[in-house]
Amino acid sequence: MSAALKTAGGTGPRHFLELMDLEPAALRRMLELGRQAKRGELQGQPLAGKTVALIFELPSTRTRVSFEVGIRQLGGTPLVLTAKEIQLNRGESIKDTARVLSRYVDAIMLRTADVAQIRELAEYATIPVINGLTNISHPCQLMADVMTFEEHRGPIAGQVVAWTGDGNNVAQSFIQAAARFGFTLRLATPPELQPPAELLAWARREGARVELTHDPAEAVRGARAVVTDCWISMSDEKTAAAQNRHNMLMPYQLNAALMKHAAPDAIVMHCLPAHRGEEITDEVMDGPQSVVFDEAENRLHAQKGILLWAFGAG
Repeated sequence: MSAALKTAGGTGPRHFLELMDLEPAALRRMLELGRQAKRGELQGQPLAGKTVALIFELPSTRTRVSFEVGIRQLGGTPLVLTAKEIQLNRGESIKDTARVLSRYVDAIMLRTADVAQIRELAEYATIPVINGLTNISHPCQLMADVMTFEEHRGPIAGQVVAWTGDGNNVAQSFIQAAARFGFTLRLATPPELQPPAELLAWARREGARVELTHDPAEAVRGARAVVTDCWISMSDEKTAAAQNRHNMLMPYQLNAALMKHAAPDAIVMHCLPAHRGEEITDEVMDGPQSVVFDEAENRLHAQKGILLWAFGAG
């Protein structure tokens, strides 16, 4: 790989918004670039001279640190901004923000509660836009999850991955990933917290093997990976419905009894932050099957692959 990458041309900027927007070959290329970065095989500083704006409307540990460190390690300059620091907080439109930032920086990562924000940003930006999390998806996390599974258990295609808990944004990205990476996904959620029917319909049209159940033991049976996430999203933590949600989701806790139904060599994943004793027990999270912290590390490497692809590699 050359030390200087050119911005992808021909059909406009290379956005990374949803896994469903991209072909499997492009996603595979990002993972390979991430693996090369992790192995120290990249030559020079591929992002030298590039500035990436990192905009956070929501708090972040892993997304902020992994993107900021990754950009610096690739030779680029991260510019971290919170919503309170820019004019979006005072009513400037996303459209105008996109047009202005496109004149100053070379790419934008946005972490927002509102998917409409990132879609409008990508519509008007003339530079790559990367989805750092929205209320309906977390595609960077899924790239790290696929990388982590394949490091520990080989190709994910044809394997069974089980999800237990809320049908939230990470679960919805897992549905997209099942279609793009060819694994079977079994989702165990309460009836009230199932993923959107239109997303499930899309996945099935794409040939994905996505199975829904309300029985976590059924979902986990024989799975090579078992995944969960926190039960209450950041925007819902203080709502009156939060306690009811805990009661609803307690039967879906990822604990040692549930893991007995999985394949003997199954791995455990959680995107973090974890609420120990709620969606996952200490015994499982700190146990021998957990790859949670490998998964967290791989956010750094997978996102390097995404950045390199966005700037034209491959």
